[in-house]
Amino acid sequence: MRHSTISTAGRRCCSLLLILLSAACLYPAVLADPVKPSANDRHVTLAVASLLRREHLSRHELDDEISQRCVKTFLKLLDPWKVYFYQSDVDALLKYRNELDDMARKGDVSFAYMVFKTFLQRIDERVKVVDELLSIEHDFTADERMVSDREIARYPRTAAEARNKWRKRIKYDLLVLKVDETEGEEARKKLKRRYHSFAKRMHQTDGEELLEMYLSALSTAFDPHTSYMSPETLENFEIAMRLELEGIGASLQSVDGYTVIKKIIPGGAADKDGRLKVEDKIVGVGQGADGEIVDTVDMKLSDVVKFIRGKRGTVVRLEVVSVDDPQRKIIEITRAKIELKDSEARGEIFDDGLKPDGQPYKIGVIELSSFYMDMAGARRGLSDFKSTTRDVRRILDDFKQKGVDAVVLDLRRNGGGSLTEAISLTGLFIDQGPVVQVKDANGRVHPYLDLDPGTAWSGPLVVLTSKFSASASEILAGAIQDYHRGLIIGDRATHGKGTVQSLMDLGQRLFRIPNSPRMGALKITMQQFYRPNGESTQNRGVLADIELPSLTTHLDVGEEDLDYPVAFDKVQPLDFKRLSYVDPAIRDRLSYLSEQRRSQSEKFQKVLDNIARYKRQKEKKYVTLNEQEFIKERAELNADKAEQKKIEELNDPSQPAIKRDYYLNEALAITVDYLNLRQVAKTN
Repeated sequence: MRHSTISTAGRRCCSLLLILLSAACLYPAVLADPVKPSANDRHVTLAVASLLRREHLSRHELDDEISQRCVKTFLKLLDPWKVYFYQSDVDALLKYRNELDDMARKGDVSFAYMVFKTFLQRIDERVKVVDELLSIEHDFTADERMVSDREIARYPRTAAEARNKWRKRIKYDLLVLKVDETEGEEARKKLKRRYHSFAKRMHQTDGEELLEMYLSALSTAFDPHTSYMSPETLENFEIAMRLELEGIGASLQSVDGYTVIKKIIPGGAADKDGRLKVEDKIVGVGQGADGEIVDTVDMKLSDVVKFIRGKRGTVVRLEVVSVDDPQRKIIEITRAKIELKDSEARGEIFDDGLKPDGQPYKIGVIELSSFYMDMAGARRGLSDFKSTTRDVRRILDDFKQKGVDAVVLDLRRNGGGSLTEAISLTGLFIDQGPVVQVKDANGRVHPYLDLDPGTAWSGPLVVLTSKFSASASEILAGAIQDYHRGLIIGDRATHGKGTVQSLMDLGQRLFRIPNSPRMGALKITMQQFYRPNGESTQNRGVLADIELPSLTTHLDVGEEDLDYPVAFDKVQPLDFKRLSYVDPAIRDRLSYLSEQRRSQSEKFQKVLDNIARYKRQKEKKYVTLNEQEFIKERAELNADKAEQKKIEELNDPSQPAIKRDYYLNEALAITVDYLNLRQVAKTN
């Protein structure tokens, strides 16, 4: 299997913080520490090492530089705050910093097991320290502080240093809980469970998961978006792309050892049943009407998911503790097919402003959270496989029937997806011509054109973007801007991911037979894309025509903030017909009118205040552990959580409906101004 994908690393499917329950076989929970590499580890590692050397865009050798990056990344992945390993542990491991490339070429991943064995040992030691620190009283009047910047954090050199780091960490945790109105014995119990649960989950790590972590550390040494996917992660990735699964219809989160319901998927089995609620804790799972209930407290989230997964029509029994009812109860749910409607394109029409005849303008808003495509369905040649372009075309047809005056395409939550869909969707708004250029590792540049004559929408177009808009979103936004086809409104720039990844199924590549063994896949950067004007979006992104103030502009979530990104460059521009939808005079006038409105907006003034506050906090390298000072600082941070909530919504594409807030209202106001100025230009 090889398919081009261009989704941002910030939303990898391998994250266990949010797993959508889907159809798969049931496996027992893994309760033993990984002991030693398997024969499968060797085969997978040999394949990954070979593909990295031969296929990666950079043509970077698998050498000592990559080896050094791998060590650094792997240690950072396991212990980002440098609170578990000793400096002596790190010094001993760094002796291998120039050997991992040679080991990988031999299929040897014993280093990963060596590191993880030490990691588990240190975790067990730290848990004992945590228990001791939670049993004593702490002085919250002392003028103490704790490092809050990972870059200046240092590994402890002695047991005394380690204990002191953890003493400050526990003080910080207790202060946070106190501000959140959890204190005393309840807070101590919560922290004890948190750290004990983390230790148990780490001990439950199996060889497949350890291999994924290590090979991803090796592959991201080439660039941030090249990574190894275990068979389980690959399955979750394909589910996300086809927007269809079978299960109970819920997303889960691990919180202090409990599996907690994060979201109920509308239309799913749990939603129709009605008894399972957000924030409920799943403490046990049983199969069928009378299968044994297996205790899931402190179980890895991935293992809980495996127990709950199953084919449509089968029964799963969940032992649940609700927020409002401490008594355990059994909820029996029949698994069903679920379509992830929240993740597919959706549209809504809003009235805003007034036309010359006194009637309101109709503005159609399309929210698109990814460029999805059912890859398996496409490979099988299905005529009705799930497609972003097909869904958006249907919405545009409905808009035209209802007489909309302009279309706003909201890509603020869109982290990318299928390259094919990015090209075909852009073609809905331009007649014909180049959409994107792609350069391979040999330096060959290939243009990708919209070959389908005509458009699905030829009227005024506005595209909303943010720093979370990446990859495929940037292809579309860049082409729309180059063609002068529409306005780009939003953060100062998009994410800045200008590379294309291909998904290579390792089982198929190794065995080349139908139904090859499940060995996972390598998502590898093989190409870089460029706008029709020849500029890459890599590290730079697509600059907004009209910037709206937003905290996300200032967050370190862009491509340039990641480790080892591919460099920005240019290729020759292509010939294409620039249109007349946007000109500098109209763009400047729209910016001025928007600025005038925003200066009178209380909401946007709060945004500016939050940005200034964030910049001040960002400069701080330490956090106070003095209770009075801590509460004072936290009160300032919590003064207005609206902007933080907006960021969380942007980073979670599965929002229930298009929300007309102050930000979208301003985008609609700009669109109305745009329509009026175009009307004036036509009459003149």
